[in-house]
Amino acid sequence: MVAFDVNETIVSLEPVRERLVAAGEPPGALELFFARTLQHCFALATLDEWWPFRDVARASLQQTTGLSEDQIGAVLAAFGELPAQPDVEPAFERLATAGVRIAVLTHGPASTATRMLERTGLSRYVEQVITGETVRSFKPARAPYLYACAMCGVQPDRMALVAAHAWDCHGARKAGLSTGWVSRARAATPDIYLRADSVGATLVDVVDGLLALPV
Repeated sequence: MVAFDVNETIVSLEPVRERLVAAGEPPGALELFFARTLQHCFALATLDEWWPFRDVARASLQQTTGLSEDQIGAVLAAFGELPAQPDVEPAFERLATAGVRIAVLTHGPASTATRMLERTGLSRYVEQVITGETVRSFKPARAPYLYACAMCGVQPDRMALVAAHAWDCHGARKAGLSTGWVSRARAATPDIYLRADSVGATLVDVVDGLLALPV
């Protein structure tokens, strides 16, 4: 079983950047906004506290930008319009051909990820859409990973997590899962994190590496 992270892993955040720029923010505002959103998620997870991802993202936009509430709403609405990365379908097809089940594990609402999969035609490959919102916890805390395993009816050592974020892969490894890291133009994973079982420049590379691992 392979579970995929969503933001930056299987969808591009460029529509969010476009909304920010259209509202008068610099192009680099996306990276700062998203990094602060994740920072707040990590802090809440450490404190065993939780807010919906959309609320955390809204607070990060208020902190990072000078946008009005209407402009913030327009930026957040872009999360419902994110396109799939071009390497997602061929990677999913490889797994499907090999008889490997696929799930999606997201920070945000399951409904947003489900609509994305349906809009992009990827839903036919995905068995389940799982969100940490159900267990009121954010990755890389153990709870979302273990919940995903339970929902899919597999032990942690029979599931892999694929993500574009080294911290996500590290969290999954600490929870007992195998991992795959797609670099998405990042040079390398930081030495402070465990190296993923499969590393590649594209999801196809990562999936091929996972499929080659000993059973």
